[in-house]
Amino acid sequence: MPLYDEIEIEDMTYDPETRLYSYPCPCGDRFKITLEDLWDGEDEAGCESCTLYIEVIYDEEDLPPLQDDDEEDDEEESVQKPVTKTNGTDKRNETSISDAMGKLSVSSQ
Repeated sequence: MPLYDEIEIEDMTYDPETRLYSYPCPCGDRFKITLEDLWDGEDEAGCESCTLYIEVIYDEEDLPPLQDDDEEDDEEESVQKPVTKTNGTDKRNETSISDAMGKLSVSSQ
């Protein structure tokens, strides 16, 4: 693959959702490299539509932190309650109702 150019990471576009850096390719597509690849020391971003690639110039200290997959799983688990079925009933619904009732306070005067 032929080297097209050396590009500073600051000149690239970063998408935090996909954790992907990209840069326009002269063929009309984009050079792409993942944040994980950069943290692994890779510095070549290839284009999927042609044979060109760029060398990404960067310092690791300039990269966003690499979130572990375990941290992502922990975030998802904190949102979802476990489902425990007993005799065909969904314990998650019972827990949600109990939680909601516990938050309500009714006072009589």
